[in-house]
Amino acid sequence: MKSLIQIFLVSALLTTCINVNAMTASPQSWWVGMQTNSLQIMLHKQNVAKHQWQLMPYSGVNLHNIIKTDNPNYAFLNLEISPSAKPGTLVFNSAAGGRFEYSLNARKANSSKRRGFDSSDTLYLINPDRFANGDSTNDSAKGMLEAANPIERGGRHGGDIQGVIDALPYLQKLGVTQLWLTPPLENNMPSYSYHGYAITDFYKIDPRMGSNALYRELAAKAKQHGIGLVMDLVLNHFGSEHVWMKDKPTADWINFNGDFANGKHATSHARQTIQDPHASDFDKRQFSDGWFVATMPDLNQRQPLLANYLIQNAIWWIEYADLSGIRVDTYSYSDKAFLANWTKAIMTEYPQFNIVGEEWTSNPAIASYWQAGKVNNDGYTSSLPSVMDFSLQESLIQALNEDESWNTGWVKVYQSIANDFLYPNPDNLLVFADNHDMSRVYTQLKQDLAKTKMAMTLLLTTRGIAQMYYGTEVLLDNTGSNDHGDIRIDFPGGFKGQKSNAFTGQGLTIDQRDMLQTISTLLNFRKQSAALSQGKLTHFSPKDGVYSYARTSEKQTVLVFLNKHAEMKSWPLHYMEEVLGSQIHATELFTQQTVNLNKAVTLPAMSAVVLVIE
Repeated sequence: MKSLIQIFLVSALLTTCINVNAMTASPQSWWVGMQTNSLQIMLHKQNVAKHQWQLMPYSGVNLHNIIKTDNPNYAFLNLEISPSAKPGTLVFNSAAGGRFEYSLNARKANSSKRRGFDSSDTLYLINPDRFANGDSTNDSAKGMLEAANPIERGGRHGGDIQGVIDALPYLQKLGVTQLWLTPPLENNMPSYSYHGYAITDFYKIDPRMGSNALYRELAAKAKQHGIGLVMDLVLNHFGSEHVWMKDKPTADWINFNGDFANGKHATSHARQTIQDPHASDFDKRQFSDGWFVATMPDLNQRQPLLANYLIQNAIWWIEYADLSGIRVDTYSYSDKAFLANWTKAIMTEYPQFNIVGEEWTSNPAIASYWQAGKVNNDGYTSSLPSVMDFSLQESLIQALNEDESWNTGWVKVYQSIANDFLYPNPDNLLVFADNHDMSRVYTQLKQDLAKTKMAMTLLLTTRGIAQMYYGTEVLLDNTGSNDHGDIRIDFPGGFKGQKSNAFTGQGLTIDQRDMLQTISTLLNFRKQSAALSQGKLTHFSPKDGVYSYARTSEKQTVLVFLNKHAEMKSWPLHYMEEVLGSQIHATELFTQQTVNLNKAVTLPAMSAVVLVIE
């Protein structure tokens, strides 16, 4: 997200009109049988606070009180919903003749026991606007400030949720088990709105992506293909075309009084201030309260009504769309006390759920601060299950691009993973080679197929939860440009007029086919491998350009050898006796050949060798 700053600074702030005749209620519905029996409904309409709302009698539901703010256009209704309440429709009346209905729904069976994504999963990261255009009729939509412009790198290209639904058979065959879509919520911005991180309605799918119903259909159909759905949520900021910019619910809803001040109130990105015992209050506020850009106002999560709004919004989407996880953008930029409450509320409601936070730092001492179970010096207690492992990502790229020496090459990866003692649960880290905010792994590795295959083999066999960026399997590349529009390149086969099609294999190069087969082999093996999903990681100091490690479980051992040398190696295994035991045979994953473990193993030049011992 940090590299969006220069782009957004050139966008203009347009006027948002408020429909004074229509009233909105957020969240738009709720459920009975939730762990928490309280619900706060935010009403928005001109002078709505002047209404004296009353709830018509409904067994098990009580209107506790109504909170009014300094803005008469908002009212917050606090309800208590007892465990005995049944699904139905709440009716609210006011003495002035106002009336609205509110739905209480039945939860899906065992909703609170849903399993979140874990170390057995591979998350496939998609920017839906650039993946596949399944419905060309919604490329531009009435009322949206930006129309489709597929030839513009920063424009909307027309990809949508229907395109992802159509691709589910391909993704299942590839071996994907979870989908992470960059935010599909409404981004009604005048330009550069395709990425999804400038949200203008937290409860509405962008009409150019589809609809709320279609998003829920994606979750249901993905589940039929053995694939879960992870939602990308933004807690720190929102889009400047949101109604809140012209009609704030409270005076303190937006940090720095809703004023970017030509960059004076921009965030410093100095995430170290959170833990720095010497940090000034000024620097702490500049980081947490500062805006990313003028078009992304920063939310004040210390405002209790806003905090509750964001908590309920996350729970609403989990229930409504049957999510299996959440990824939180720019996690550490939000107020840290709020983050503790937000994650605790969700994990209390869904104890087996998973949430991964983006903390973009290669310093594991900073990243580990946020993982649940960490004992921090300042007493901060987090309930966030997972964080993204930027340290390993950076180290992996450096290792493959550097010559081998005592302090360069594979030793960077070895040292990064050795820092796992800082994390309460390293098996619940999200590991990745690239994502939507950085150059693609094939680009970072200078279009070297062998290095890219080694990188992905490591990411898909080491500890943690694997994440892969869409198109990695066919070597999508942004060489020559660091522009996000080129990093988020159109997926081949997802749009009309393309010469190649990854869905069918038509027009792919030999290298692309090779990479696709490698990824498919790894992903499908990962889906059923006990060692990769549950096994202990034991790694060995890199030697002579080879990094090796083992994943061991009761029923399976997987040995991985990554050889950076330009020549073949005959590699003895005496140093691996502690993980080999009495085993004498293994099967090489990619060739399916039997390997005698009593002899030196042949490691082809610039390659990954994966040996499976059952």
